[in-house]
Amino acid sequence: MTALLAGKHAALRTRVLDVLQRPAFAYVSVHDREAYRARVLEWCRLLAAEGFGGIAFPREFGGEHDTEKGIVVFETLAYHDLSLLVKFGVQFGLFAGSIHRLGTRRHHERWLRAAATLELPGCFAMTETAHGSNVRDIETTATYMPDSGEFEIHTPRVQARKDYIGNAALHGRMAVVFAQLGSQGAAHGVHAFLVPLRDASGQTLPGVSIEDCGWKEGLNGVDNGRITFDRVRIPRENLLNRFGDVAAAGTYTSPVASAGRRFFTMLGTLVSGRTAIAAAALSATKSALTIAVRYTDGRLQFGPDGEAERPVLDYLLVQRALLPRLAGAYMLHFALHELVERLAHAGESDAQEIEARAAGLKTWASAHAVEAIQACREACGGQGYLEANRLSILRADVDVFTTFEGANGVLLQLVARGLLTEYREEFGELRLWDVVRWMTGRAATAITELNPIITRRTDPDHLRDPEFHLNALRWREERLLDGLARRLRRRIGDGESAFDAFSACQDHAAALANAHVERVILEGARAVIDQQTDPWLVRVLAQLSALFSLHCIERHAAWYLEKNYLEAPKSAAIREQVNVLCRELRTDALPLVDAFAIPPALLAAPVSVPVP
Repeated sequence: MTALLAGKHAALRTRVLDVLQRPAFAYVSVHDREAYRARVLEWCRLLAAEGFGGIAFPREFGGEHDTEKGIVVFETLAYHDLSLLVKFGVQFGLFAGSIHRLGTRRHHERWLRAAATLELPGCFAMTETAHGSNVRDIETTATYMPDSGEFEIHTPRVQARKDYIGNAALHGRMAVVFAQLGSQGAAHGVHAFLVPLRDASGQTLPGVSIEDCGWKEGLNGVDNGRITFDRVRIPRENLLNRFGDVAAAGTYTSPVASAGRRFFTMLGTLVSGRTAIAAAALSATKSALTIAVRYTDGRLQFGPDGEAERPVLDYLLVQRALLPRLAGAYMLHFALHELVERLAHAGESDAQEIEARAAGLKTWASAHAVEAIQACREACGGQGYLEANRLSILRADVDVFTTFEGANGVLLQLVARGLLTEYREEFGELRLWDVVRWMTGRAATAITELNPIITRRTDPDHLRDPEFHLNALRWREERLLDGLARRLRRRIGDGESAFDAFSACQDHAAALANAHVERVILEGARAVIDQQTDPWLVRVLAQLSALFSLHCIERHAAWYLEKNYLEAPKSAAIREQVNVLCRELRTDALPLVDAFAIPPALLAAPVSVPVP
């Protein structure tokens, strides 16, 4: 199982883990913030010296030109301190990654190697105080001045300051700043600019004001800051001009004709960030599950009168808390690795689908991490509450994963819109009149008539049948899609705007997106599972797949009953089958978390298990 999970980049994973076990990477106190931030910066420098920071970039700039390896490194780093992960991601994924993906040759030659080696510490300044996920309407301006050949970067009001910017409070010397480009009296939408923040000695430059965001719930090893620009001038060449450029005289040109498509194309080039966040959230979940399963397997408590106490993991409530999350972690692992491979080899025609899939898996992975880590903390009782055992730190650090790189609620709307429009060419615009009628017909023809024999079957062979699982998840997705399309058509027919109609149906859209992601996870996992031949792998992966699927159906049992897809006896039988699968997988729980192969040094000090 360890070999299956490690995949084709097993050697790279081992190399990263070996580095993380060196004495220089020993965990430090999260309460001495200044020392913590300094250590995290030093850790990043050590990783850069190993070549991990630039691995995704072209060979001529010191990398290996391998996006897949870049995500593997990021995913593996998430077994260590998550402040390190985030600072590493900001520097090499967002800052250097923006130079690589949004810039052109002149930017690569001047800055990419320095960014990839941490010679040039940088920031990714997109979010504003008043505009988080709504990047399109940010207020920072970049006005071209033809007399001097410069852009003037300006913060028009305090709510337009760049907020929550990683690496800004202390270490960043340059930022990729997203701003509204204006030239020759015309507005050309959001573009990215390289704006110096500090000189080589660390002093902020004229016109740049930076303040520390202060203590956060977690990730206090990252120096988040707020940046304000007071008419800061930068050379015209500092515009990252892959998708839009300004000539010396001020003429604007772009290879993408549509302003809407240009905006989403620019953001789409950063889709690997959401994929990496999903993979990192999964790694944090694996760490928590490893700690909790090992502890509850050894922690003795209660027992029949006159008999010895039993391991906590023998009890159904603890199994129910941990093992469906363990099954979800396995299924998500396989689905994410399928996405990473597609991302690494994607062509332009795949971009829209991959963007939506990355958004959906990021929402599911981060929400699953928050839920699973809390369940692990509770399963470990008071020991789980001790900082030394890492669960409380993981819980605090991973919480923000649900809202950065796109808030989950917003990303679910993006997924739902993509499903409604079938990734139209202008995928950022929701033109519902033509789409809804077509999509309603498509969904209606995809839903087969409900068969009373199927809705009443309760035998284990049927309930564990992968075909039943996939059909059930597909049916939920298609039915929600059909229902959402009909609701939107009615509202628009009654005179509502597309915007207001969609806003009124956001809960329905979120349910559709979640249903879609669950189906995608199961399909991606089954593609791997069905290829296995080893008897133990075949058995245990079938059990994990069944537990994941039936747990999904169980969570939505009220909906399935409401839609007559299940009858009450079948719903009860599914609940019982989840219990049976938990009891069966209890025997394999330890091998399954051991297969994650997380070094003990990264799981912190082992907890003390009382001796009976």
